[in-house]
Amino acid sequence: MKIKKGDTVKILTGKDRAKTGKVIKVYPKEEKVTVEGLNIYKKHVRPKRQGEKGEVVQVVRPIHFSNVALFCVNCGKAVRVGFRQEEKQKVRYCKNCKGLI
Repeated sequence: MKIKKGDTVKILTGKDRAKTGKVIKVYPKEEKVTVEGLNIYKKHVRPKRQGEKGEVVQVVRPIHFSNVALFCVNCGKAVRVGFRQEEKQKVRYCKNCKGLI
């Protein structure tokens, strides 16, 4: 998986299209990522005790990683990612500007 926790990504589809945010959590088995402050939905919660009121809670939902692209700080665009060896270490780089991510 080319996207990791802490990366800045740009949303490509959906209601938050063209917005950028930081990845909070990655779910490799489901192929999804959770982006901070984006893809927020409202969830209605029932009252747990007698006399308590129900409420509406905002929940951040995961989004499929094919609908997000890594955002390169050097280019200022959503870019594709490549891998290369540098001093016996595998690093990610921007395929557009060839800079390290």
